[in-house]
Amino acid sequence: MQHQQGEASPRRRSSAYLNALSLEIEKRLQRALASSSQKRNILQELFADLALEIDDRAKDIILSREDLISSAEYSVNDRLCFYDVLANYYVRVPLRGKPILDLIVQVWSQSFASHTFALLFHKWLFEVELDHADVLLRYSSALVQGATNVLWIDIQSNARCFQSLFKYLLDEVALEPTRLNKIPVQAQRDLYLLLSRFIFFYNAVEKLESFLKLCPTFPNAILVGGPADIFVTEVADQLQKLKVEPVLLHYLVQIKVLGGMQLRIATSTRLKTCLYNFTSPGGPMYPTRAVRHAAWDALDLLFPVGRYPRHLISMFFRLLYPWYWPSSCWNFILCYIKAMFYCLLRLIFSSWGKLREPKRA
Repeated sequence: MQHQQGEASPRRRSSAYLNALSLEIEKRLQRALASSSQKRNILQELFADLALEIDDRAKDIILSREDLISSAEYSVNDRLCFYDVLANYYVRVPLRGKPILDLIVQVWSQSFASHTFALLFHKWLFEVELDHADVLLRYSSALVQGATNVLWIDIQSNARCFQSLFKYLLDEVALEPTRLNKIPVQAQRDLYLLLSRFIFFYNAVEKLESFLKLCPTFPNAILVGGPADIFVTEVADQLQKLKVEPVLLHYLVQIKVLGGMQLRIATSTRLKTCLYNFTSPGGPMYPTRAVRHAAWDALDLLFPVGRYPRHLISMFFRLLYPWYWPSSCWNFILCYIKAMFYCLLRLIFSSWGKLREPKRA
């Protein structure tokens, strides 16, 4: 009996704190509604606070054992944010999230409203029964829009603060037909396109095969091709939008897993053109040297046919721009010196190893 009371006490304390957090969110949303001039700033601050990581001391106060187990499944590197815990809370206690949801709907046209909805209600949408089909369509469309905005923040900052959101949408929705089929077909397609654009960024390539098998049907499949073509088209479009060099380099490394994939000629040409745009300096991409080399590596691996003519043509066009010659020559000299230095080191170490070998009688 005392043991049961001891377990109930942390649960009550956790519920009290989560309820207090929900009341604070309500107050901020009400302030945003009341203040037209400060509306955007209030919503932005609310979103930033929801994305904060919960420190160890706060975890002991806010979380019950069930919360820790449920949230830990989707936490990344033991990083647990307030939105992770609140998303679970609104699944367990849907009525507590309803006032917040009603307030978000009223400020829906404002920036960061969709961001907040995606963080707080991405689990609620799939795990709580909703009666009206039109409401389900509206909320599922809102989720895709909000998740797109949120995941782009990770791209722009080269961080993975919202990886738990992506992981849930991929593992528990896209790869779980029972949950995926809860939302309208159009929302399923939009979610598939969204996840296609970010699956490389969040290092989920090992699930790519299963992801492609569960691709929803598209009405224009005759024109755009099958699941692989749709996926590669989204990746190619995403590559052209990336402006953060480390993220672009990460994509160019990850994209090598597409080798051997059966694609339509139009899709293959689109990807080849996209990669080729990153191999030369100047517009329209203005890639750095590291990006150019990564793009060449990906292009040569995915499209080995015509590799040497491509390099020859690229060299010819480089000769048309004399202002690139000094930097090209300098980098060529540095690469040659490094190669000679490493060869010399290998020769020295191999000779040293032979000298240390005991002589046979």
